[in-house]
Amino acid sequence: MRKSPPFDSQYDAARDLAEAMAGEADYCAACITSFDGDESRSSDEIFLEQNARFQAFLNDSATLDVLLAELVFSLDRLTAKVSADLDSFRGLTRREKMAGWFSRQRMWRMHSARVREAPVVEQLLDLLTKSDLLATLLKGERLSLVERHKSAELSLIDIVEHRRRLVDEIDIARMRMKELNAKALNTQGRIGVYGNKAHWEQMEAERLALKAEAERISVEEHAMRDESQRRERFIGMFQAFVDRLNGRVAGCNVLIRKLSVDTEERLIIYQAQVDTDRPGMKVRIKPELFPNIAASIALFEKGMLVPQDLVQRKSRADQEFARKFPAYAEEPSEAPLIDVVRKSPMFGLGFLRSLRS
Repeated sequence: MRKSPPFDSQYDAARDLAEAMAGEADYCAACITSFDGDESRSSDEIFLEQNARFQAFLNDSATLDVLLAELVFSLDRLTAKVSADLDSFRGLTRREKMAGWFSRQRMWRMHSARVREAPVVEQLLDLLTKSDLLATLLKGERLSLVERHKSAELSLIDIVEHRRRLVDEIDIARMRMKELNAKALNTQGRIGVYGNKAHWEQMEAERLALKAEAERISVEEHAMRDESQRRERFIGMFQAFVDRLNGRVAGCNVLIRKLSVDTEERLIIYQAQVDTDRPGMKVRIKPELFPNIAASIALFEKGMLVPQDLVQRKSRADQEFARKFPAYAEEPSEAPLIDVVRKSPMFGLGFLRSLRS
């Protein structure tokens, strides 16, 4: 099993990087929006400066994706550990079995005391706190990505459309130059063939005018070609940025979906472990205490979380996660779901067997 780094340090690193990248993303988006605004510097100078910043953003994006995926993965692993601890309570220790030789009531009292003293409930509450914290980061990151992507994409579309118009205008200019040069050549061939000197001078003036017009269009065509090439150069850089934003939105969607399903799994485990009818137990999990996973908690409060239903959804979420983040493709989920339907007639606890996703 892959060993995840500590959640807190990993979370701090992801949060700090996300905050730093927000400024860089704003810079990149502003470069696209104000593409035609800076005429004081050369195109090469601007491109080299911007390209370095854009490439740094793309590299940091890949790093942040790894950090966020690792955070979601680490909570899944911690949930698996808690479930394994719960599973260990299904059996009796040697000491409890020995007590059972003399008194079965004492045996079960010892077992119940061991379960109550276990820190499983606190571990689950800690996992829910971490889930809420991570959901805050993921949802905030997705929101900023969506806003920047929309703005940058619209600006990029304008730049691309302008270049397409330039390409069309270049084609028209070239055809016009070809036509003017052909007329000038035809006029030149007629000079001296017929007519008088005044006629020849008139045709020469016409030829020169045609050549001048062709030359003027040639200068314009050259300028349009330079502008088209300049735009093409920047468009590639801008498109990579917009595509990266779009890909990161998709990645956040996958992470948020998996985190949501995994959170429901943690709530099901809590529901199986804790007698939620006891005063003060269910109140420890309220939407206002965990606002960013409130939707899952609302289902928990209404008793609408069903292990059998969650098995399939968790499997799909894990598959999407592995496809989007191939580094985890060979990491099958080992976190068991607690079956709260089949209760143990012997243990009287909130869990019995586990369903594996």
